[in-house]
Amino acid sequence: MDNLKVFGFLLYIYSSNQNKLSSPATPKSMAAVSLPSSSSVFSFFLTTIFLLSISSWEVEAHPVPALINEKLYNNLFLHKDDTACPANNFYTYSSFIRATKYFPRFGTTGSLATRKREIAAFLAQISHETTGGWATAPDGPYSWGLCFKEEVNPGSNYCDDTNKEWPCYPGKSYKGRGPIQLSWNYNYGQAGKALGFDGLKNPEVVANSSLIAFKTALWFWMTEQKPKPSCHDVMVGRYVLTQADIAANRTVGFGMVTNIINGGLECGIGNDARVNDRIGYFKRYASLFGVQTGPNLDCENQKSF
Repeated sequence: MDNLKVFGFLLYIYSSNQNKLSSPATPKSMAAVSLPSSSSVFSFFLTTIFLLSISSWEVEAHPVPALINEKLYNNLFLHKDDTACPANNFYTYSSFIRATKYFPRFGTTGSLATRKREIAAFLAQISHETTGGWATAPDGPYSWGLCFKEEVNPGSNYCDDTNKEWPCYPGKSYKGRGPIQLSWNYNYGQAGKALGFDGLKNPEVVANSSLIAFKTALWFWMTEQKPKPSCHDVMVGRYVLTQADIAANRTVGFGMVTNIINGGLECGIGNDARVNDRIGYFKRYASLFGVQTGPNLDCENQKSF
């Protein structure tokens, strides 16, 4: 129920009580019902509307573009448009912001610090997936996110032919594409269904449209795929650990997000370079957003989902 409907509902209650208070009552009704005073009903009405308004104002005052403007975006991705990056001029700020509008809970859930931290975590993860950085790279290894838009020399076509719900289309490759490097036929199929494109017959669109590319990354971030929670719920503190999580030593934090994205290859390994790269991006981005990273950054002691 939106705030306008709540307002109307409370106004109806207030008016009804006003009428009851002003109407004569029989001794029986007077004994059976103790009506609140006009002032107490009105106070409740005003307090409720005030709280609803504050909640609405917080989101409206800090939408995603207010938390990450184009200048900050370009400072995060210092080299994304270098000629050395195959994806130069593909991952535009405009496409990113447009894509976020399809996922209104992204970057708008929780406190201001939580919202900034979620955006920083998302951008850090997609930066690792598309990184062009190296140890001695100009401006450091964590300034080269969004350098690639599709996987180079994939080892397979990422077709799981045992998955009959999302069958592979002949001749198509479901290699990594886009900011999150969307992979496998079942992910392309589900993303396409959710976002309005044919991910099985036309997976290439993820590397040809920057808007769709960002939308697939946000779809993956926001979508729960059991037993995995959504990355969003983990980063905003809404996910509650299950008994299976506890048994697998999984803890809520950036490390669990890495586990969701690529835990089968990266988690449960001490000092994994890929995990450290993700963390390096996150630390840099969190600093630029002016927030703490929070605990549980790695997944070296976690079992994968």
